[in-house]
Amino acid sequence: MLHNVPQDVQTLGADLRALRKARGLTLTEMAEALDRSVGWLSQVERDKSEPTISDLRQIAKVLGVPMSMLFGQSSAPAHEQGYVVRSGARRPMGGSEEGLIEELLSPDLTDDFEMVHSTFAPRSSMQEPTMRPTQEVGYVISGRLELRIGEQSFSVGPGDSFRIRGEEYHWANPHDEACVAIWVIAPPVY
Repeated sequence: MLHNVPQDVQTLGADLRALRKARGLTLTEMAEALDRSVGWLSQVERDKSEPTISDLRQIAKVLGVPMSMLFGQSSAPAHEQGYVVRSGARRPMGGSEEGLIEELLSPDLTDDFEMVHSTFAPRSSMQEPTMRPTQEVGYVISGRLELRIGEQSFSVGPGDSFRIRGEEYHWANPHDEACVAIWVIAPPVY
């Protein structure tokens, strides 16, 4: 059975629009930051115009996302687009410099939240604490993770969940086993 796929899912333009809005940027502000016209940006967001690699590099910089995030459009069968993300078709997010590999579980970035699969390598740690204007809930599937949220420290393991609400946080996996967790983040930040 074929389903009608909403036209605003699984497209680069829809993801760019969602990321721009999540950062509170208007079309005009984003166009100015890119040194492009509002009309051009509007066409890109509506998938009427295709940005060049240089454009994508600048867009990623303005939005604060890794460029790889802009290349991971799904090649799912038409009836699955916007609904299903197969395990081998997850979109990678960012590099693994700190020992963290993240993949998008959500079909795209057009929802009010995103789901992320995170693998924290053994003996890895976040370089610097960070704070994002988000609400996040994590659920540990396997391994252990050491967290500092605000002024409090926690050790979490399989079956444990945790919440971060716009607070500074830091993670570390000082253990010999990788830690795998699922995160729900609102609004989408990738």
